[in-house]
Amino acid sequence: MSNGSQSFVSKTILPQLPPPSSEKGVIHWVRKNLLATPQDVVLTILAIAFLAWAIPHVVNWLFVQAVWNGTDRTFCATTVQGGTQPDGWSGACWAFVRAKFTIFMVGLYTPDERWRPALVAILTIILFAPMMIPSVPKKGLNAILAFIVLPIVSFFLLYGGFGLPVVETQKWGGLMVTLVLSFVAIIVSFPLGILLALGRRSKMPVIRMLCVLFIEVIRGIPLITVLFMASVMLPLFLPQGWTVDKLLRAVVGVSIFTSAYMAEVIRGGLQAVPKGQFEGADSLGLGYWQKMRLIVLPQAIKLVIPGIVNTFIGMFKDTSLVSIISMFDLLGIVRQNFSDANWASAVTPLTGLVFAGFIFWLFCFGMSRYSGFMERHLDTGHKR
Repeated sequence: MSNGSQSFVSKTILPQLPPPSSEKGVIHWVRKNLLATPQDVVLTILAIAFLAWAIPHVVNWLFVQAVWNGTDRTFCATTVQGGTQPDGWSGACWAFVRAKFTIFMVGLYTPDERWRPALVAILTIILFAPMMIPSVPKKGLNAILAFIVLPIVSFFLLYGGFGLPVVETQKWGGLMVTLVLSFVAIIVSFPLGILLALGRRSKMPVIRMLCVLFIEVIRGIPLITVLFMASVMLPLFLPQGWTVDKLLRAVVGVSIFTSAYMAEVIRGGLQAVPKGQFEGADSLGLGYWQKMRLIVLPQAIKLVIPGIVNTFIGMFKDTSLVSIISMFDLLGIVRQNFSDANWASAVTPLTGLVFAGFIFWLFCFGMSRYSGFMERHLDTGHKR
């Protein structure tokens, strides 16, 4: 519409204007998240006051007054306790962690053979780093190497054989046991959980009943009971003279326990897939396993990534329960070394527990962050 030489319709698209200064930046974030209501203001002030009081004490204990070098307890104990530190000192005893670090990592593994766990760790990083980067090609070959070849090679490297001396699993311990249990449990429980979830939704009554019975029985008892039964009761059902390695019993117990929880997580994903996806796959003439492998399971697993990772994180922390069957994971071997009279002091236990807690947190936080990354990478519109 025009009036003479004047035009009322713009012929060009105006450039996008930046948001108002009051709607962006640090000030906007603080105002929106910390000072939005009077209650938020009060809670923010209390939180800042608490952090201002706590952080200096924590930093002082962890770093400033901490002892980083030493050969025995006298470097960490106070003069009242027979040590060299002034009375009232209570800094962390990182000298204890440094002295025991190798034991915390691999337990009592034969000293001359400790290059083998180190080599397994390097191979694991080399094979899993490309798996976790979506842009790296040849994921199929990488998966075969990581989930089939690596476990076999790792077993012979850690245990022995093919010219390598045998190192009994009784000597294994520390972070190595935690990672071995977690890695094997993840590899076993994920596909087993998928099969159990599919079996629970099966139209065949016998299959469905067996899967429901397995899932409900395992979920109804604590992991400590499963480990106790695997360690103590399983040998009673074996022929005389037969035995099962203690680490293998723990692996089986943790894997079975985790698979029951994984089955329910996967089943939740299957129920969240729209019915039209099943009907569309049927209309294409796909068989049951083709439909599940190509259409249903990829969508279901994507929807329940947070639940899957949450199950793995819980399982990773629950590996500390293997101490009840006389196996020492990271936490168990840290606690075992508290009894070392050469390092007995008031701050040694707390320092060891802080170290173990930090290692557990590091792995769990890493899994959580990677889970968030994969959710964003695979997001195709389900996110609200």
